[in-house]
Amino acid sequence: VQLQALGEGLVQPGGSLRLSCAVSGFLLDRPAVGWFRQAPGKEREGVSCLSTWNDITHYSDSVKGRFTISRDAAKNTFYLQMDNLRPEDTAVYYCATDLGHSSSYALCTTSPSNWGQGTLVTVSS
Repeated sequence: VQLQALGEGLVQPGGSLRLSCAVSGFLLDRPAVGWFRQAPGKEREGVSCLSTWNDITHYSDSVKGRFTISRDAAKNTFYLQMDNLRPEDTAVYYCATDLGHSSSYALCTTSPSNWGQGTLVTVSS
């Protein structure tokens, strides 16, 4: 199981950025996948997760209404569209999965077993 995150960038407040996570070793049709982030001095946060078998999503309160998680099973890739970005969204973002979790909520509220490398998102003017 491998995950590779792309989409690092510097964005102004109010701007948008899309992260992508290319996966291999499993299909995006059963396990939950998700995005986590960790800002300096803060605990890791489950930002958004997706159950790939029924497309049920889970979002943290801090990003609800601004971020959207989606997948393209044909490309073995899932995404995080981030809109209306705020300085407090600045963090290293990680994509993750756990083949033992099919629930988006369960994945976002536990510690997944498989991680991609982090990608830095900086929101600053």
